[in-house]
Amino acid sequence: MSEWSRKGATYDDVLSAPADRIAELLDGYLYLSPRPSPRHANAASSLATDLHDAFQKGRSGPGGWWILFEPEVHLRDDVL
Repeated sequence: MSEWSRKGATYDDVLSAPADRIAELLDGYLYLSPRPSPRHANAASSLATDLHDAFQKGRSGPGGWWILFEPEVHLRDDVL
């Protein structure tokens, strides 16, 4: 759950969020959450490497996929 939220936010609020927070915009609310810890980030990076080799590069896997780390998704007025 987010530690902070504010109604009436815009995409500019997402762009100006502090670097140590993840900003999301849902139904006009800005949600700020802490970024993952270094331990979590290391685990995610290791997993992404394995998935990238197999699913994107085709090394011991199907290949042809796009693996994106922390994509920004826009769904109408929501930003995730």
